[in-house]
Amino acid sequence: MPEGHTIHRLAARHRALFAGDKVLVDSPQGRFAEGAALLSGTVLDDTEAYGKHLLHHYANGVSLHVHLGLYGRFADGDGEPPAPVGQIRLRLSSDRHWLELRGPTACELLNPPEVDALRHRLGADPLRADADPDPAYARIGRSPTPLAALLLDQTIVAGTGLIFVTEALFRAGTHPRTPGRQLSRTGWAALWTDLGALMRTAVGTGRIDTVHDRHLPEAMGRPPRVDRHGGEVYVYRRAGQPCHVCGTPVRQAELVGRNLYWCPTCQPG
Repeated sequence: MPEGHTIHRLAARHRALFAGDKVLVDSPQGRFAEGAALLSGTVLDDTEAYGKHLLHHYANGVSLHVHLGLYGRFADGDGEPPAPVGQIRLRLSSDRHWLELRGPTACELLNPPEVDALRHRLGADPLRADADPDPAYARIGRSPTPLAALLLDQTIVAGTGLIFVTEALFRAGTHPRTPGRQLSRTGWAALWTDLGALMRTAVGTGRIDTVHDRHLPEAMGRPPRVDRHGGEVYVYRRAGQPCHVCGTPVRQAELVGRNLYWCPTCQPG
């Protein structure tokens, strides 16, 4: 599932392509036909990302809400849209550009109160200027639940996925199973700041890199990481490999159905 930086990149991309334009919208697959009819011929005012949720806000007061989930993906291009191939849930076009959406978990229209309700049920997004990390710490700081599980809970922190959580905890020297109530307010402030920095870098580059310069392949004389997720990381999906900092083999275990990765030396339990 795409992490929050990808959704913020998509929001910026769609804003650049379509904001201020009257768009034509259809659903070649048919599953979004009614919603497409309500949007077609309307001006797209703006786009917004909140955590892993993408919103298109239209001049008629309706918003398109998309959650990509595991299988959703967008494609876009210039000029006339190509003939539809396969299961296209949503197709949007102007006289300059087009985009297609396939396989999302959610593709629906929301009215303003429903958009507000969506924002309200999500936690603080480290990539948003209006984010308030205090409510997140109010929940984390009194919880016996492992920190990794708390940080993956989108009602506490929105947009963080397994890579960002795993890597930020390593950089903080904190074991992923540490109970939330053991995290000090100072520790939370540092963790929040680092999460935001890592995610903003990923928005700019389109990939998740979490290692300090001194641990990059060229600095350490090691081969670059080869993984479909790309990016240089400390522990994510590196089980059994030596820690870049201390050389201890990286450990792996399961928590709430997700794989955890950590260094037992750099992140003592």
